[in-house]
Amino acid sequence: MKKLRLGIVQLNTRDNIEESFSEIERLVAECAEEDAGLVLLPELSTYLSENDVLSIAETLGGDIIRRFRDIAKKYSIYLNNGSFVEKADNGKVFNTSVLINPKGEVEAFYRKIHLFDIDLSGGLSYRESDRYNRGSSVVVSKTEMGDFGFSICYDLRFPELYRSLTEKGAKLIFIPAAFTMHTGKDHWEPLLRARAIENQVYIAAADQIGKHPDNKSCYGNSMIIDPWGKVIARASDRVGYITADVDWDYLAEIRGKIPCLKNRVNFN
Repeated sequence: MKKLRLGIVQLNTRDNIEESFSEIERLVAECAEEDAGLVLLPELSTYLSENDVLSIAETLGGDIIRRFRDIAKKYSIYLNNGSFVEKADNGKVFNTSVLINPKGEVEAFYRKIHLFDIDLSGGLSYRESDRYNRGSSVVVSKTEMGDFGFSICYDLRFPELYRSLTEKGAKLIFIPAAFTMHTGKDHWEPLLRARAIENQVYIAAADQIGKHPDNKSCYGNSMIIDPWGKVIARASDRVGYITADVDWDYLAEIRGKIPCLKNRVNFN
């Protein structure tokens, strides 16, 4: 397949799973009407709140992923759920991204590797690792539509993950996120474009938008970036979706013109 129509959904997810699914299906259906073969949702697309995280967690075989499987099958698309809170065996959870194929089957899943732990002055701290387990696997899914790499939000700040995904064959990398307004306005686009340019890949970045429970405010500006680093689609400042064509021939052309992946030196 030479081209892939990609859809990115931008959400304002809160703490009501039923309302989230209603909005998700509406926007996925609109992407499908525009012939999207793959649709990506933001991080924590069905429930975004610090409250009750452990109590709403489910396994990969639970109702949340079943409902995503039904949506993918209904619209005959590849669907990435962004991420959801996956129940673990040790009393904690994973932040897990799942790719589902048009038959409604789980194609691959990725558990977020980089967790946001920070200690601030005055004894203040935020430790994602208090509730979340760290994933350990770099995941690339090779499908009939293309070769897709997985990452989630904070992973964006660690370029070595994206180089590893590229080395494993990824040509389009998912970045579902709930990037905050404070950091997003200065860091979101530069980091996304850098990951695209240095790895000569397409970047699919689906961000949450607006205010959420716990006084969290997300930046939005979901976008699709080509291997030259050009933003080829950007969401407006509201809930909605964008689409763009991913051109595999163009990716090969860029890698041929500037063969930096072949010319690089390994310093390890």
